[in-house]
Amino acid sequence: MNKNIFTKLRTALLLTAAVAGAVACTPVKRGEYASGSATVFCDDGFRNILDEEIEVFEYSYPQSSIIPFYVSEGAAIDTLMADGTQAIIATRELTKDQIDYMKSKYKRVVRQKCVAVDAVALITNKKNPVGALSMTEVSDILNGKITRWDQLAGNDTTAIKVVFDNAESSTVSYLKEKFLPEGKKLSETANTFAQENNAQVFDVVKTDPDALGVISVSWLGDDLSVAKKVPMDQRMEDYQNENDTIASQLTSEVNIIKISNPTQENDFSPVAFKPYQAYIYSGEYPLVRKVYMISTASNSTVMHSFYVFMTGFVGQKIITKTGILPYQMNPRVVELK
Repeated sequence: MNKNIFTKLRTALLLTAAVAGAVACTPVKRGEYASGSATVFCDDGFRNILDEEIEVFEYSYPQSSIIPFYVSEGAAIDTLMADGTQAIIATRELTKDQIDYMKSKYKRVVRQKCVAVDAVALITNKKNPVGALSMTEVSDILNGKITRWDQLAGNDTTAIKVVFDNAESSTVSYLKEKFLPEGKKLSETANTFAQENNAQVFDVVKTDPDALGVISVSWLGDDLSVAKKVPMDQRMEDYQNENDTIASQLTSEVNIIKISNPTQENDFSPVAFKPYQAYIYSGEYPLVRKVYMISTASNSTVMHSFYVFMTGFVGQKIITKTGILPYQMNPRVVELK
């Protein structure tokens, strides 16, 4: 954990302790939301989701404060296991051994629930002619077998620059497990370039025609950007409206690559799909992973209240605006282009 994060965490924990002491004499009844302050650690890939969840939660419960720390997934899990935070957002559940350790070491009860299904998206510059890739081609790129753009389309003989957020991110871990031989790192492939976060990946792709960006689709949904321009009271009215979920529109600032996955199960169909919510839900878009909220917070604490919020109706409705699929809500298909 770097020095800046440690300093922020120490301040947050002191604030949490002070607030907790102030509200300790006021018991919280079942169904009520607690006041106070707490921290949550989260992979940068899900920053847009968590920022909006926190903003809406704090608007609804102004005596509550949730302080996010955006770190690698490994660092988030390590911090939870050291009891340095009581909540994380991750793409894998804790193991039974980890759950048992938290119970025996810190007397913590682990709660974990899938809150979303995320898609890993591949993006290119608007000038790049490549519009679709198969899973085999994606594998060949990541393993260094396909190295130039003209091996895919057009006459551009320049090298493909694979750009990702950071070497320890959940996105990189997902690609490594799905496409690379055991023990190999994505950074070991020629012409791969790590950035600090997803925002930098997006910016590189917007300016470099030779870049192939790897990014969470939650960074590509236009609906959340539009929603943030709406006053909070109007946003709350929409989030609380119990209508069915619609598929988000994705950004037009970059090309979003369609992915095909010809297998025996789909009769080796060559049809490729973009990571729209409907295609994530149907399984036709193949690069998907579950997102979990994991909490060790006790009942009657602000973090447990936030856990209930994120896994409840409004928390799930917020996720529809980010471009990924809320786990407990089924999308209807709208016109997708």
